[in-house]
Amino acid sequence: MTTSRVPLPTTRSGPFDPPAELGALRARTPVAPLSFPDGTAGWLVTGHEQVRAALLDPRFSARQDIRTMPPGQPAPPAAAPGFFVRMDPPEHTRYRRMLQAQFTPRRMELLAPRIERITQEHLDAVADHGPPADLVPGFAVPVPSLVICELLGVPYPDRELFQRSTATALDLTAGPDQVGAALSELNAYLGELVARTRREPGDHLLGDLVRDGDLTDAELTAMAFLLLVAGHETTANMLALGVLALLAHPDQLAALRAEPALADDAVEELLRYLTIMQFGAMRVALEDFDFGGARIAAGEAVVLSLPAANRDPARFRNPEALDLRTPSGGHFAFGHGAHHCLGHQLARLELRIGYTALLRRFPELRLAEPVTALPMRHGMSIYGVYRLPVAW
Repeated sequence: MTTSRVPLPTTRSGPFDPPAELGALRARTPVAPLSFPDGTAGWLVTGHEQVRAALLDPRFSARQDIRTMPPGQPAPPAAAPGFFVRMDPPEHTRYRRMLQAQFTPRRMELLAPRIERITQEHLDAVADHGPPADLVPGFAVPVPSLVICELLGVPYPDRELFQRSTATALDLTAGPDQVGAALSELNAYLGELVARTRREPGDHLLGDLVRDGDLTDAELTAMAFLLLVAGHETTANMLALGVLALLAHPDQLAALRAEPALADDAVEELLRYLTIMQFGAMRVALEDFDFGGARIAAGEAVVLSLPAANRDPARFRNPEALDLRTPSGGHFAFGHGAHHCLGHQLARLELRIGYTALLRRFPELRLAEPVTALPMRHGMSIYGVYRLPVAW
C-alpha cells in the first residue's frame, strides 16, 4: 500500500458524481493515508466493506475532542450536553433512547396525511406562480422545514432565522467568526424556545421532552438544534437534487412516471446515487490497531467517505449509473450502526411523498435551464443545488 498521504478529494467532474479520485483510491487502497488541511495525518476509507466495518467498530469514536492535533493547535471542544452525534455510548445511547419512540415507522406514517397536505399546498403555490419557477425556495426547502417545525414545536414564521443560521454554519467557505456568530444566533433562539416551552409545554416533540424527561435547558437546546438542522437541511437538499437527477435522466424519469409503485425503490436509489453528505463522516481512533491493512494510531482522525462506499462496484451492480429498478439496499446515505440517522423514516416518507406528488402534479415538468448552468453546493458539507428552475 502506498505511504504517501493524499488530500481529501473534493473536485467533482459533474453535478451528480463524487470526485473521481475517490474511486481510484477505493480500487487501489480502500484505507488510504490522508493529509488534513491543518497538517495532521489521518486516514480516508472509501470501500463499502471497510466503511461498514468502521461504522460498527467501537474503537472508532464519534468524539472530536480526543483527536490528536498539531503542536500549538487546541483540540476541538467537547460536545455540548445533548449534542449526542458527537458522543459515544453510554452518553449517546441515553440521549438517543429519549427520541427513538418519537421516530418509529408507525408514528412517521401517521404524519403522512399532514405531509401530503403540506406538499400539495406548496405545489399549488408553484402552479399559481407559473413557469418558470424555482423549486428550491418554492418546494424543496419549505416542505421539510414546515414538517420539522410542526413536529418539534418551532414556530414556522421564524424559519428565516434558522435557515439563514444553518446555511452559514454548514458553509465550509465561511470564516470561523461567521460560523461562530451563526451558531450563537441559532443556539440563543433555541434557548429562548426551550424556556418558553418549559412555561407552556405544547403537543409536540420538544414539549414531550420537557414533560417526560429530566433534561437541562442546555441539553434540550442542543437536541433541538440537531433535530431542527437535520430535519430540514438534509431533506431539502435531497428533494431538490433528486428532482434534478430525475430531470437529467429522462429514461429514469419516464420509468417512475410509468410505474408509481417504483417510488420507494426510487428514493433508495437516489439516496445511494447522490449521497449528499458529500465528505462523509469522521471518526477518531481510541487506540492503536490494524484496520483494512493500515496501522491506525490513537487520536488519528478517519474520514469515512459515504459517497465512495455507495459507489463501490464490489457492493452495487453498475454503481455509477442511476437505475431505479436496481435494488440499492445497504447504502450509507443515513450512516450505519449506532449513529444511523434517527430521522431516516421521516426523510424517506417526505421524499416519497414529495417526488410522487410533484411528478403527478406536473406531468410535463422539465428544466428551464441547462444542468451545466445551475449552481451546485460544492462548498457546503451537505451537497445539493442552489437553484432549480423548472417549466411545464
